Amino acid sequence: MAVHSNTGAIITGGSQGLGLAIARQLIAEGCTLIVITSRNTKKGARAVEELRGLGADAHCLPLELSDIPAVQAMVGQAVDLIGPINALVNCAANTDRGSILDTTPERWDEIMTPNAKAPFFALQEFAKHCIDAGHPGACVNILSIVVHGGTSFLAPYVASKAALAGITKNAANALLNHRIRVNGINVGWMDTPGENMRQQVSHDRPSGWQAGVEASLPFGMMVKPEHVARQTTFLLGDDSGVVTGSLIDFDQQVVGAYPDTDEH
Repeated sequence: MAVHSNTGAIITGGSQGLGLAIARQLIAEGCTLIVITSRNTKKGARAVEELRGLGADAHCLPLELSDIPAVQAMVGQAVDLIGPINALVNCAANTDRGSILDTTPERWDEIMTPNAKAPFFALQEFAKHCIDAGHPGACVNILSIVVHGGTSFLAPYVASKAALAGITKNAANALLNHRIRVNGINVGWMDTPGENMRQQVSHDRPSGWQAGVEASLPFGMMVKPEHVARQTTFLLGDDSGVVTGSLIDFDQQVVGAYPDTDEH
C-alpha cells in the first residue's frame, strides 16, 4: 500500500511554490484526496487542473489568511468536499519586509495574522475534526530558518515564524493523547515563484538573479521546493512513526557554527 493512500490533506497556499510541490509529492505517494487554498482563484484553478491530471480528487478553496472566520471554516469546507481530513500543512505566509525601526502596527498585523494567528486556528479546527472523527492526524507547519534571528529587514516575519514555532511545540504536547502529531520545518532560502517576486519587488534584483546567488552557496543551489516537499510528506506519513514537536532546520547553514579560522 502506498504511504499516503489513506490521506486526506489540506495545504494552505497550495497553488504554487512549496505548497504545490507538497501536493504533487503527496499524490506521488498515493494520496488522492487534496484540498488546497489560494488567494488567487486563477492560480488555484490551474493547480487543481494539474493535480487532477495527476490522479487526485483535488479542490481549491479561495482563502485570505487574514480572514480568521474563513480560516476557521476551512476544515469543515474541506471535509464537505473530500471527506475526513487527517493531514494539514500550514504553508501559506506573508513575506513582506519590515525592520525593528520601521515596522508599523498595521504592518505587524498584516504579517502576524496570516503567519501565526491563521495557522493556530487552522490547526485548532483540524484537531477538533480529528478528535470528533476519532482518527489520528498529522500537521506540518512550514517555518523558516530565520526563527534563529534572521536579517534586519525581516523583523515581523521573524516574530511570526518564531510564534508559529512555539505554537508547534505547544500543540504537539497538547494533542499527544489524541494521536495528533505536529511538527515544523525551518526552511532556508528557497527558490520559489513567491521568493522571485519578493526579491525583485523588495530588493530590486534583476530577472535571473538566482544564478548568481546559487553560485555562491556551498551546495551550488538554493533550497528546492521538491526537497522540502519530501520532508513534509515523510512527517505527515506513518513512516515518521511517533515523532512530534520537532523543528527541523532545512538549510545549508549550520546555526551557531562559524567559518573555521584555523589556517593550520
